[in-house]
Amino acid sequence: MTLDRVEPTKCTYASWILSGIALVLVLVLHLLPAMLAGMLVYELVHLLAPTVSTWFSDKRARLVAVLALSGLVVAAVTVAIAGGIVFFKSDAGSLSALLAKMAEIVASSRGLLPHWFVDELPQNPDDIRESLAEWFREHAAEMQLMGKEAGRALIYVLIGMIIGALVALHEAMDDAPHGPLAETLAERIRNLGTAFRRVVFAQVRISLINTSFTAIYLVLVLPAFGVHLPFTKTMIALTFVAGLLPVVGNLVSNTVIVIVSLSSSVAVAIASLAFLIVIHKLEYFLNARIVGTRIGSHTWELLLAMLVMEAAFGVAGVVAAPIYYAFVKEELKGQGLV
Repeated sequence: MTLDRVEPTKCTYASWILSGIALVLVLVLHLLPAMLAGMLVYELVHLLAPTVSTWFSDKRARLVAVLALSGLVVAAVTVAIAGGIVFFKSDAGSLSALLAKMAEIVASSRGLLPHWFVDELPQNPDDIRESLAEWFREHAAEMQLMGKEAGRALIYVLIGMIIGALVALHEAMDDAPHGPLAETLAERIRNLGTAFRRVVFAQVRISLINTSFTAIYLVLVLPAFGVHLPFTKTMIALTFVAGLLPVVGNLVSNTVIVIVSLSSSVAVAIASLAFLIVIHKLEYFLNARIVGTRIGSHTWELLLAMLVMEAAFGVAGVVAAPIYYAFVKEELKGQGLV
């Protein structure tokens, strides 16, 4: 059965071109954090605003309610981001300490690893620390630049959240008619918002499920057998954050858990690997069931999009790929092409 195709207008073509240029510029100009933060606030306000608005009969009161809601959402997201940064920099959740521990575990497990892999490793933890120190000395300028970029990204996130809140408030206030190009651009933005909501909110659900199972394994199952791994809290938090990336993030957190499990024994590492393979299969199913059904895509399609976007734009491309792909597919569906 073929879908009825809607013939695009000149304004539609113009809006596609402008939208495509804007989405590419977001990646080229490193504005992805601002866009994602703005869309998150915008979607959260839109999700909660109908409920809040029903509490007020007067239009002005509803606008005040939406304004207050926007402020609360911005504050909540800001606190969540700040809390995550503080946790990963603290002694309890230090990522640098986790990486150093992983390096020591790999070095001390040389006899258990394949020879081709062992030959590429330093001889002992002191050599690893010296190699890391030498790397930091050689890349001091790059590390300083990364620090500046991280600070700039945080500023962009804050600005993006404010813009998202202002756009949500503007929509609640604006009743004036718009021209055809403005209407088609607004439709593109709505489709992008729909793609963002379907992908991100679905991926948050998947990450929460994976994190819950991982926490049960690390906090309850292993201790029940007398095994207490270090950096348990950090690994649980990392599982959630990394799990926001489809499939790839789960592989990152799984690798960390298996390596840390080696600090206990090979048997524990094998048990962790077996458990995480089951979780990985579960995530594959959840991606197909939750993300796939919401955007009408298979997991391999998302992985291919992530691969291409990574080659073109680096890490930012990996993050943006599921949303961009869902947006493009939504547009194609709207025209009856897929």
